[in-house]
Amino acid sequence: MTAATIPPRPYSIAHRGASAYAPANTLAAFRKAADLGADMWEVDIRASADGVCIVHHDAALTSGEALNALSREALRDVMPDVPDLSEVVALAAELGAGIYADIKDAEAALPTLHLLQDAAISPVIIGAFSPEIVQTLKDAGSTYPVAGLVPIGVDPHSHAADADVIHLCWEHLSAPQDTLTPAFFARAFADGKQVVLWHEENPARMAAIRTKPVTGICSDMPELVNPHRPSSDYPFGIVCHRGANRIAPENTLPALECALAAGFDFIEVDLHITSDGEIVVIHDPMLERTTNGHGPVTQQTLTELRALDAGSWFDRFFAGTQIPTLDEVLDLLKRYGARAYLELKSAPPAPVLAQVEQAGMLDRVFFWSFNRDFLVELRQLSKDAQIMARREDYPSLEETLADFDANIVEFTPMASAADIASLRGSEVISMIAYMGEDRSVFAHLIELRPDRFNLNEPFAFTRYATGRGRDG
Repeated sequence: MTAATIPPRPYSIAHRGASAYAPANTLAAFRKAADLGADMWEVDIRASADGVCIVHHDAALTSGEALNALSREALRDVMPDVPDLSEVVALAAELGAGIYADIKDAEAALPTLHLLQDAAISPVIIGAFSPEIVQTLKDAGSTYPVAGLVPIGVDPHSHAADADVIHLCWEHLSAPQDTLTPAFFARAFADGKQVVLWHEENPARMAAIRTKPVTGICSDMPELVNPHRPSSDYPFGIVCHRGANRIAPENTLPALECALAAGFDFIEVDLHITSDGEIVVIHDPMLERTTNGHGPVTQQTLTELRALDAGSWFDRFFAGTQIPTLDEVLDLLKRYGARAYLELKSAPPAPVLAQVEQAGMLDRVFFWSFNRDFLVELRQLSKDAQIMARREDYPSLEETLADFDANIVEFTPMASAADIASLRGSEVISMIAYMGEDRSVFAHLIELRPDRFNLNEPFAFTRYATGRGRDG
């Protein structure tokens, strides 16, 4: 990548890794960034007292002691999760990711440059807030673009005058997107510079900036930078089973938002009713597997359920995550302009339908339940509700469609190609449910060409479907 090159779409730069879903600047955060399709990982780099490059943002420990006053071994004792830069670079080489190196200590500048050059990974940008560090990298003959990180209140053109890349760190402005004027870009490009943008997690602002002529955008949620878009030759839809449940705890707002931020069409959620008549999102009828609570969901009030921890079972990073309500899920759908598959567990049709209709979202959800009586009742309550039927539950496709006028038919991977083909182009949607990640099954599903896929591994599937996960 040269200083004059702008990629066809902005690089997704995972800010300190996928730091919305794992502790910042840890190997776990960088692995999740790779899972979410980040092109590059933004890595904060400091030097220990004995000259080891380590990955950490702050200059001081929580005790107030300067980080660079301690040896690497001493730092391991107090911060065991802090990796060496060499570990992060090795992981990037293994997973095919690039590095955006943010040099915090001058002593780390040249060792970082040499380490990255020896690793020969791509793409790479190396930079700093300090103009002195920028100059050090330029004087050393960096083969990578050198970025000048620009704080709020500083003229970007003068601050990054010696850099190849202007990196605006203006996320704390009330409307940072408004700073991206034609005049700003004209001046930057006249000076021969690329532009990288702040870390952004707001979907509306991201939509405003991802179309700008920028080299990359940082985000704690790297999936938000370049969300999934179906190909024009086969525009299939994707339903994310319990949200992005490999990234965050199933059926919680972090998992559901991750799936929507990644551009997937639908989130699938499971609905139960509380003892005081509220609708909540959780899969199991019992609390033990996914919360620190005990007993049946239906025997708890909403207040009791909201006091539970629904995240620690998955990872301590999500400690304190709450069981969501249906209203929260509907609000999330509105925020992203997205859709949902609502599975009625103990939640009866009438109150669920009432909430959906009140939110004005009836045309953006579809329903299913193992309880056939719920589906029959739902159809009686609403002729406009979109209701799914499973082909495996009926002797024939005709009977599947006839039971309660199903709008969607879900098939297994062993589905009849003829059945799916017979629905193509009709008003009835075909969908295949697959909870695995076997690429040979992915290939078979794509050959069947249903309208939608209901998947437990949406990221793995889309990597395969777009060719990024195929051999060769």
